[in-house]
Amino acid sequence: MPVLLSVVLFAVAALFEIGGAWLVWQGVREHRGLAWIGAGVIALGAYGFVATLQPDAHFGRILAAYGGVFVAGSLAWGMVVDGYRPDRFDVVGALICLLGVAVIMYAPRST
Repeated sequence: MPVLLSVVLFAVAALFEIGGAWLVWQGVREHRGLAWIGAGVIALGAYGFVATLQPDAHFGRILAAYGGVFVAGSLAWGMVVDGYRPDRFDVVGALICLLGVAVIMYAPRST
């Protein structure tokens, strides 16, 4: 159950961080205004909160692993929201990042 909880929390954190960054991007780069930017800032704050709910207590480990989730999640977001089509190198890179997440977060440890 702790692994499932951790994976769900990574997914929720990714939704908030990537979505928040996208909202800020839309507000600034696409000139959609302060409401979009404000919503993005709120979502980014929610990401910071969700990350603290991870079962592992090591900040560095959580953020390092989340980096891999962010890479894969960003490509997925681009596909769903912006119509981006990753090439095979994007996909391979994202899979490598997710493998890194698995090693960092879920490898058996003695302590």
